[in-house]
Parts: sequence; structure tokens; C-alpha cells
Amino acid sequence: MAKGLIWATAEDLARNRGHVISLYRQILRSLNSPNLPLNLAARLAKKAEVRAIFMLASEERSLHNINDLINTAEYALSILRKGEIPNSIQW
Repeated sequence: MAKGLIWATAEDLARNRGHVISLYRQILRSLNSPNLPLNLAARLAKKAEVRAIFMLASEERSLHNINDLINTAEYALSILRKGEIPNSIQW
């Protein structure tokens, strides 16, 4: 359970760190799937987009926003595993 009520404490951030890094790596690996209808340039662009999203999200300190970001990453990963591109990052 979260220690902070609204803002994340150092313990909260440390607790989520492993899960977030795992999601990040899984999403990057999923973008390499041959099932996705992307050429090399599009794959590299998507990976850059994922990196930017995770870099911006790393600054987040609100517990609710952190949970929303983790849920969004899990949803995007499930869509990528189906061989589809999530709507939020489609061109």
C-alpha cells in the first residue's frame, strides 16, 4: 500500500521502479515484433516516442497519476502483444 496519501514517497517510487522498468523493456521488445505493420523507420519512431513518454512520466509524483500511467502501459503492452498498435500512438 502507498505510504503517501496524494504524493508518492521515496518508498512508493522504489516499489514501482522494477515494474515500470519491466513494462518499459517489454514495450520496446514488443515494438520489434514482426506481427506489427511497421517498417524500420516507423519502429524507431515508436521506440523514440515510448522513451519520451517514459522520460516525462518519470517526473510524475502523484500516486493516482502514477497508477494511471502504469495501467496505460499495461494496456498498450497487451495491445502490442496482439500484433496491433494502440490507438493513442497510431498515426
